[in-house]
Amino acid sequence: MTQISAILLAFGESGHSAPQSVPAMVTLGCIMVATYLAIAFEWLHKSLAAMLGAIFAIIAAMYFGLFLDEAKDVHEIIGEDLGVIGVIVGTSILVDIVGRSGLFHFLAIKIVKQTGGDPVRLLFFLVLATMAFVTFLTIAPGTLIMVSLTLVVTKELDLDPKPYILAVALAANSAALMTFASGICTLMLGTAGRLPYVDFFRVTTPMAILSVVVVYFVIRKRYAPLLVTHGDVDERQKKVDGFDEWALVKDRRLFIRSAIILGGTIVGFALAESLRVGMDFIAFCGGTAALLFSGIYPDEAIKKVNWTVILFFVGLFVIIGAVRESGLLTVLAHNMVAVFGGNPTLLMMVMAIFVLVLSGIVDNIPVAATLIPIVRAMGEQGVAVNPLWWTLIIASNLGGNSTPVGSVSTVIALHALEKERHSTVSWGEFLRLGGAILGIQTVLVLVYLFAFQKFNLFP
Repeated sequence: MTQISAILLAFGESGHSAPQSVPAMVTLGCIMVATYLAIAFEWLHKSLAAMLGAIFAIIAAMYFGLFLDEAKDVHEIIGEDLGVIGVIVGTSILVDIVGRSGLFHFLAIKIVKQTGGDPVRLLFFLVLATMAFVTFLTIAPGTLIMVSLTLVVTKELDLDPKPYILAVALAANSAALMTFASGICTLMLGTAGRLPYVDFFRVTTPMAILSVVVVYFVIRKRYAPLLVTHGDVDERQKKVDGFDEWALVKDRRLFIRSAIILGGTIVGFALAESLRVGMDFIAFCGGTAALLFSGIYPDEAIKKVNWTVILFFVGLFVIIGAVRESGLLTVLAHNMVAVFGGNPTLLMMVMAIFVLVLSGIVDNIPVAATLIPIVRAMGEQGVAVNPLWWTLIIASNLGGNSTPVGSVSTVIALHALEKERHSTVSWGEFLRLGGAILGIQTVLVLVYLFAFQKFNLFP
């Protein structure tokens, strides 16, 4: 009897839902891999690739009779992941309205004024501002705001924008570790593992700070020739002092309301577990409050939701749901437990390295989404999975640093740099920078996780 057949029999006898057949697993696995390759090599737009993959996955699942025992609709397949989509929609509406109030521009200019126009100080404060914006606004809107500001400021100060844009992009991946809702991967994995919001301050926030320090110093050293002073010091100071933080604030009342609603939503995220409500409920409350008290026509804000990202997630979750029904992910989990289950620390380390490497090649979101059901299956087999959830959160976010397509922040930043300033970062240049940063961060991650496991620090 083959190893796979033995595994299938073992699952059938144990009372778990047995995988249907090897052909079903192979076919659906190939569909998933083909979709990820299309995303990684940009053969198709990632949302189109995900939707197309979802269609083929459902057709294959129907052909192999995976849904015969219990008819499933698409919303049932992705039911466990709908909370992630809810948070994205709610926060997107909130961020758009708060952005219209001028609050983000106000805060960003206040931060930039602290630099006095000094190139090195500007790098430090832009990294600091990126950490703050991504922490509370999530990675995509936070990166967009900081990239736009960076391009404007560097142009006014006659500075090369490349090191600053790269710093924003790479610091955003570190900032995504700060809280439950700071990054898409963090949100997905935190929701799947039902990790309390406050526990992030104990586990991932320190790692976020350590990793962003690495980003700052590596970029500062690598691009030192570009971080030089141009022109008179007093002239630069005058330019910076001339930035008007109130320029985009058209309505002071909307400004104040937006600040209160944003602050209330952040507090709501922190208290969600004690209130026994989901993060998606808090996000929808924040978005609804912003719509009610902003005076902005709802259609204007709702259409600003990044629906291409939503479609990407729906397609991705459907593919993974169909693959899960085939039993392939359960088999993979069983094999990992069989090989490493006797040594939880080794299992954690191997998973961290695997995710750190793969997240830069494919895109960290599909990697994180695929591993969610695998870790759940490990939990069903008696493995203590809490450390694994934290491992995935840290590794998936930082793994996106290695290539230009590894994370949403790098894609946003490099696209804006090329479009607005006609400056490009080649794959070779990015790999040298991102590879150096990720190499140092990988050592930090492994030591950090080992220490948490060794001294029983995981909550």
